[in-house]
Amino acid sequence: MFHISTLNQIKIAYIGGGSQGWARSLMSDLSIDERMSGTVALYDLDFEAAQKNEVIGNYSGDGRWRYEAVSTLKRALSGADIVIISILPGSLDDMEIDVHLPERCGIYQSVGDTVGPGGIIRGLRAAPMFAEIARAIRDYAPESWVINYTNPMSVCTRVLYKVFPGIKAIGCCHEVFGTQKLLAEMVTERLGVEVLRREDIRVNVLGINHFTWITEASYRHIDLLPIFHEFSAHYGESGYELQGESWRDSVFRSAHRVAFDLFETYGAIPAAGDRHLAEFLHGPYLKQPGAWKFHLTSVSFRKQDRDEKRKETERLIVQKRGAAGKASGEEGVNIIAALLGLGEFVTNVNVPNQGQVSNLPLQAIVETNALITRNSVHPIFSGALPKGVEMLAARHVSNQEAVAEAGLTKDRALAFQAFRNDPLVTIDRSDAERLFHDMLAMHQMM
Repeated sequence: MFHISTLNQIKIAYIGGGSQGWARSLMSDLSIDERMSGTVALYDLDFEAAQKNEVIGNYSGDGRWRYEAVSTLKRALSGADIVIISILPGSLDDMEIDVHLPERCGIYQSVGDTVGPGGIIRGLRAAPMFAEIARAIRDYAPESWVINYTNPMSVCTRVLYKVFPGIKAIGCCHEVFGTQKLLAEMVTERLGVEVLRREDIRVNVLGINHFTWITEASYRHIDLLPIFHEFSAHYGESGYELQGESWRDSVFRSAHRVAFDLFETYGAIPAAGDRHLAEFLHGPYLKQPGAWKFHLTSVSFRKQDRDEKRKETERLIVQKRGAAGKASGEEGVNIIAALLGLGEFVTNVNVPNQGQVSNLPLQAIVETNALITRNSVHPIFSGALPKGVEMLAARHVSNQEAVAEAGLTKDRALAFQAFRNDPLVTIDRSDAERLFHDMLAMHQMM
């Protein structure tokens, strides 16, 4: 059974421990949280990157956490209480193919890591990697709790459960947090009441990752949906920018015009950023991203960002400095604390559907709120998606199941069926076959 002898004996296994993003956020959050201490085993195929994070991690905080780069999954997982997965399935060169090769067929993607041609190929590439991870968890840490941050979230988490049905895994995503911030600013503007924390906006969340929806929202006793209807109507054409976050200044920001447009159609609040929402639909958004006030995130930008982070890594090591000792805004540490019995916590997670989304298939990976307590994650019943949204989401649920299965079995025919079934693949069959074949060939897959 799940057990730690004391809170000073926690072991976290970090798969993708050379990460310069998610891993550094964890280091920052652990360094300022005084409830826990222990060891973090950093495993990465790039062992040198994990070694550098070991140095930075051990400079972080007051020494309550010891970081160690390890060379095998077995060493990382043995004795682990918590497993965190944040890997890049492949390389940024692989992602460049995923995102930009379809452009020759007129298919543009704003992210390319969840759905669309890029998300599907990435899922096929990730499936055997996650199968290996699932088997290792089964063999070396079967009672651990697993937190996955890797995209495509639904496919990766589904593979974990298909390979090791007894796994205790959740997928975590911060997209809902941005919508809570939007609602908080709406309350301030429309009601003149300052919302101190975005968590004070209570939401009923349901859907699938990056295509998640809010059917109920409140602040204290106030129903926010009627207010959002007015807010959306007012800003639908011009867009709304969060305080200090102009959509022009960052490829990751938007003015929420896509979300407003979808709300006006379906009557529920989309709880993801416009870049993600746009990829789930065949519509006008990706044809004119500038008009809709969001960006297509190029992989050249990601490579530039990676290079800057590498330089920062070297600076931290030379200066003998740790990760920034401030809250990242992520909830991983609060989730870990709740699983270890240090209070209860409610947040949105991705887990197999046990009926918490009543009109999506059972066992599909869905995103809803969950109550997290000691050694337990209880999905909260969230009801049914609006019928129009259900029709859109169901198509992607079927595709994600097919991608997980095809990636595990190397079923090329099934993989192509999922590829062609994606709403962004509007080209004829022969062009779709050629694109699919070329993408697989360039990745040397299947």
